[in-house]
Amino acid sequence: MPEDKNHVSRRFFIKSTAAAGTAAVAASAMLGRENASTANAADNEPAAQAAPPTEVKPLPSIQLGSHRVSRLVAGANPLSGYSYQGAHATNCMKEYFTLERRVEYLQRCERLGITAHQFSSYKDCEYIQVARDRGVRMQFWALHSGIADIPDAIKSVGPIGLVHHGGATDTLFAEGKHQQVHDFVKAVHDNGILAGVSAHNPDCIKRIADEGWDVDFFMGCFYFITRERVPGASEKVPPVCTLDMTHYVWYKDDPTAMTEVMRQVKQPCFGFKILAAGRACLNDRRVREAFKIAFSSIKPIDGVIVGMFPRYVDEIQLNVEAVHSYGQVPKENRPVS
Repeated sequence: MPEDKNHVSRRFFIKSTAAAGTAAVAASAMLGRENASTANAADNEPAAQAAPPTEVKPLPSIQLGSHRVSRLVAGANPLSGYSYQGAHATNCMKEYFTLERRVEYLQRCERLGITAHQFSSYKDCEYIQVARDRGVRMQFWALHSGIADIPDAIKSVGPIGLVHHGGATDTLFAEGKHQQVHDFVKAVHDNGILAGVSAHNPDCIKRIADEGWDVDFFMGCFYFITRERVPGASEKVPPVCTLDMTHYVWYKDDPTAMTEVMRQVKQPCFGFKILAAGRACLNDRRVREAFKIAFSSIKPIDGVIVGMFPRYVDEIQLNVEAVHSYGQVPKENRPVS
């Protein structure tokens, strides 16, 4: 898609903020406006939204335990300011995502057919309860890692599942303490909900599958950004990475390694950071290409989790369109009507 001076090109703002002196200046430059006053005015406007269709076409869906969820799951990193792009983008996200805008985010996702949301922590889920009070009926699951407070995490908003936090998974496996992750899975099941494991290191997921743990689903990061935690892992890759912007290191071939493992395991898997936390978002074409590659590389019973930042562009609508284009499920994997 050719770039238009007067049209924001998806998540290019995030890249701008990483290099700009202030969020206002970055927004102005990215939007192609003559001054920053228009960008500042966005603080008082609702999320950028396209005109809602009269009838929403259901998104392709997959089975997750007894639940049916859309193949596109709304992520939570932008809501919590986890930009992976540096301080400017992080602060901009935190400033934008007030409680009200978090609720609007879920409402917009649901209106466009997204039926599930993965949130970051039960200690930061007030917006979910508010959204439910306003009629949102999405399914929710949370990242977690402590065993002692699993009941508290479940009591918070009644998630359909808890997933062992990816960073914690990678660290425990690297330290030879993988049994703690297994104990977490068992404890979650003992509390009557789905138990998942997230990881950035594909070897963690492979080992769990090889050992036959009773895990309901996996979350796999397309980029092994915790590589430095694993002894010897950094020596196995080229010395120069291609997608580096912060202290995290992004190697372009990492998605191949993770999706190979995702295809091998029998459980549903959800790929996340399929857009490399904004690094694959130069323009709309690149974004759609990333979705196409993701869905062509995972199983028909798998999905993706994508965090969205609709401050200037309706990224929710654009991502939904990409899933309709590339995430259709073969007939044999569709629910019986």
